[in-house]
Amino acid sequence: MRMLTEVDRITHLEPLIAAGWAVDSDRDAIKKTYQFKNFIDAFGFMTRSAIWAEKWNHHPEWFNVYKTVSVTLSTHDVGGLSELDIKLAQKMDALAG
Repeated sequence: MRMLTEVDRITHLEPLIAAGWAVDSDRDAIKKTYQFKNFIDAFGFMTRSAIWAEKWNHHPEWFNVYKTVSVTLSTHDVGGLSELDIKLAQKMDALAG
């Protein structure tokens, strides 16, 4: 696994930013906050996301309060953003509906 190149960042981060993701100003990571109808929907999203995260061995940093789930993605093994972060962000957006 390798860090994203500048070309990768332009190609892959721009669509994610348009979809509500933001580049973390404190480190090489992306973050997004999802809002759901209720706690059950938020927890269901986290459960579905966890299955993919485990399958890909790439686990998010996340925080849940009631119907809100805040996610931060970064690949610790490479010290910043990698293709796995892009892949998981896209999957999480799809799972959130």
